[in-house]
Amino acid sequence: MKLTPKQLRIVEFVRGYDREHGFAPTLEEIASQFGVSKVTIHEHMKALERKGAVRRVYHKARSIELAPELARDPGEETMVPLVGSIAAGQPIEAIETPDSIDLADMFRLKDGPYVLRVRGESMIEDNICDGDLVIIDKRETAQNGETVVAVLPDGEATLKRFYREGGKVRLQPANASMSPIIVDDVQIQGIVIGVLRKY
Repeated sequence: MKLTPKQLRIVEFVRGYDREHGFAPTLEEIASQFGVSKVTIHEHMKALERKGAVRRVYHKARSIELAPELARDPGEETMVPLVGSIAAGQPIEAIETPDSIDLADMFRLKDGPYVLRVRGESMIEDNICDGDLVIIDKRETAQNGETVVAVLPDGEATLKRFYREGGKVRLQPANASMSPIIVDDVQIQGIVIGVLRKY
């Protein structure tokens, strides 16, 4: 995919913003970053769409999605070695059987997964702790009980269990000391499909 230097900088900004915040920047935020007008960024976005580099849902904030091949940094390594099995029940002989796992294949989804670092303890009873990395399947809808990345009406994003009840949405923390968030509606950015933790 051949991008101009300006288009490449916009893609890099969108990718970095998405990783840091868990959702895409608005056109206004991109324009502010590059010191240009929203109209100029809109024209760049149309060009990027024609090239297949991004896709957008019109009239919906924060809907910019990068093509899967652009969502990862160039040369980003997704292969890790699989060297054998280890018992979590009865002890077994540890036998090394060299192989490898491509994390990109393991989580091969329609739009590709993305990862967010958890801040806070609202999901600790679901064993999602501060500092964990959650693997997110990009989706715009959720079933009751799924753990979602939800963008609230004020633009803030949160990780909670999703429940649609009586015309409202309840975002339920997995922490008995915290209260649920009740809103009229939310924008779903994805569903948690895995958790990574570094000890």
